[in-house]
Amino acid sequence: MIKKIDWYILKTFFGPFFFIFSILFFIFIVQLAWIQLDQLVGKGLSNWDVIKFLYYYGITIIQFVLPLTILLSSIMTFGGFGERYELAAIKSCGVSLTRIMAPLFILVCLMAIGLYFFSDRLVPYNQMKAKNMMYNILRTRPALKFTAGQFINELPQFSIKVAEKYGEQGEKLEKVFLHKKANSYEDQQTIIADRGVLVPSQDKHYLKFDLYNGYIYTVDIKGKSFDELNRQPNQTIKFDTLTLNMNISELIDKAIESQTITDYYKFYNYSRINKALDTFRIKKQKEINTIASGLVTNSLNAAIQFEKINPKKKKYSAPFDIKKLDSTNKAILINSGITAANTTIEQLKPLQDQAISLIRDKARMIIYQQRMIMFSVTCIIFFLIGAPLGSIIRKGGVGMPVVVAIVIFVIFYAILTATENMAKTQFFNPYLAAWMPNIVTLPLGIIFTRNALNDSELFNIDNYLYPIQKFFSRFMKKTEHKRYQ
Repeated sequence: MIKKIDWYILKTFFGPFFFIFSILFFIFIVQLAWIQLDQLVGKGLSNWDVIKFLYYYGITIIQFVLPLTILLSSIMTFGGFGERYELAAIKSCGVSLTRIMAPLFILVCLMAIGLYFFSDRLVPYNQMKAKNMMYNILRTRPALKFTAGQFINELPQFSIKVAEKYGEQGEKLEKVFLHKKANSYEDQQTIIADRGVLVPSQDKHYLKFDLYNGYIYTVDIKGKSFDELNRQPNQTIKFDTLTLNMNISELIDKAIESQTITDYYKFYNYSRINKALDTFRIKKQKEINTIASGLVTNSLNAAIQFEKINPKKKKYSAPFDIKKLDSTNKAILINSGITAANTTIEQLKPLQDQAISLIRDKARMIIYQQRMIMFSVTCIIFFLIGAPLGSIIRKGGVGMPVVVAIVIFVIFYAILTATENMAKTQFFNPYLAAWMPNIVTLPLGIIFTRNALNDSELFNIDNYLYPIQKFFSRFMKKTEHKRYQ
């Protein structure tokens, strides 16, 4: 049965919890928006499209924000209890610290379970929506992110290539080349200009080009015979300024949320990733067998060369003695071995990147899957760190608790990133890499809980200075006080 003290503890916890969660979520969303801003600017997106895009991408932030929020709010809650002497008053009534922590511990466990289902069901769906939306934005909104030296083929009328772009928004172009999209039996047109400017258009369905100092080359092919084409004079028009209004309605009106990409491991839940890993193992085994068969073939080729040297000997129970061969056969055999080794090396070189890619893909899949559970367990561990630590620090507010929580989270995140990178290089087992942050931080929760239950003054500097002072006092000469000298 929930008592009044439990309601009071829960109510005190929810205040900082919702405040911290909102602040952290806003900070992470702003950071995400800043990172993705370059891919959103100039794409003709409505405000609603931008909001949906940030929502789809930002929903995964909750996996990071919730554990950190629990850590901060638990430190602030129990630190506030200690600072206001409420913790001492409750303990004086015979209530233990574990009983005080019990309602919040149950609440955090429920949050951890909810976070798992959130990561297993909602996150993959939003990952799919975000990935497809980004793909469709880049494909259908070419207002286009011109890349110097590359053809832009998304426009319905022309293929465009620019040598250089500059300006505040990359709107100024150098050495512009436009070729009309047409088949071999349609009229051909090519435009070359020294300079070009992308001019903002009031109608987002049109892309306006201002071109300067160039030529228009036209070839009328449609409906003409071969003789007419031979008699046709060159049609070249020189211009100082040319304005092109390209209709991109077909691109703009395409649904940017159409599901184009469907096969990606981040779109899978926990059980489906298990099936994907099984498929991955079969695929990997086939590729290993292919590599092995190539190596065996090379070895057999070397053995065939040996058969030519020893045609009567069909079976070999032990390695032959090369010293017994004459110099000619010895040279033939050595050259055959060198050739086989070089062939093997050349075959393995292109397969090396493929093997590394397979290892990284498998590590990513395993880490992504395990984090669905790992972050839920992190919530419980961070509470076991935060609640006892707050009762030891006995400071509420946003001062010392925030500093301590940030230090712990930075350590956690550094381990998270380092072990993931090591797993991708096969230096670390991916399952162990996924759980290593929790393995490292769990002892902290046990230590802090044990010290809090024993009312230890963990952060009292005198407790650490006294043994040092006592040690050095043995080597110091004792002197009498001046008044007694």
